[in-house]
Amino acid sequence: NMITGTSQADCAVLIVAAGTGEFEAGISKNGQTREHALLAFTLGVKQLIVGVNKMDSTEPPFSESRFEEIKKEVSSYIKKIGYNPLTVAFVPISGWHGDNMLEPSEKMTWFKGWNVERKEGKADGKCLIEALDAIVAPSRPTDKPLRLPLQDVYKIGGIGTVPVGRVETGIIKPGMVVVFAPVNLTTEVKSVEMHHEALLEAVPGDNVGFNVKNVSVKELRRGYVAGDTKISPPRGAADFTAQVIVL
Repeated sequence: NMITGTSQADCAVLIVAAGTGEFEAGISKNGQTREHALLAFTLGVKQLIVGVNKMDSTEPPFSESRFEEIKKEVSSYIKKIGYNPLTVAFVPISGWHGDNMLEPSEKMTWFKGWNVERKEGKADGKCLIEALDAIVAPSRPTDKPLRLPLQDVYKIGGIGTVPVGRVETGIIKPGMVVVFAPVNLTTEVKSVEMHHEALLEAVPGDNVGFNVKNVSVKELRRGYVAGDTKISPPRGAADFTAQVIVL
């Protein structure tokens, strides 16, 4: 589920624990900090924010030197896997107390703020929420044929079969006739919803559920790809070129 969710994201927020021993465990050879950062990059999530959490549990509490130590080590690692540290906001936070989450903390007056440099322009701020607001929205290729890989398929009482996934290219809307590859199963879309709200159409980047006619939940599986039957539907290829990473 972590891999599936990450593959659908525009930006990753890497939370690193600042407590003594906790950071060291996470950044160790088999630690989750390394694993999650590597997964994010290899799954195509090119925007990254690092929240250095539990600053209240450092020695002494809210230690500037501990934050700088962690920032230096994490920067070195993410650079090795492909991120440019200059484009990554590092924010010292305490989720428990809310420090630097929504507004600047009085306990970390030494923190003058984060700043990033990228081709879309510079950005800066002092809080985690500001770093989230500074995420650059990727281009949304609505002019390309529909491609919607299925994340899961649900049977919902009173509604029926509801595949869910993220629109990668094109659009999907009620009334459209779609085909699922590779099984070549064709059906009509009855409705499209995102966050329990009905949509007239869904565009790239939208994580949606869509109700389909006369299809059993057993006929669809995670990994199938939905496309428009009328515009370049998805089909098999004799061969393809792949970039592979072994995790």
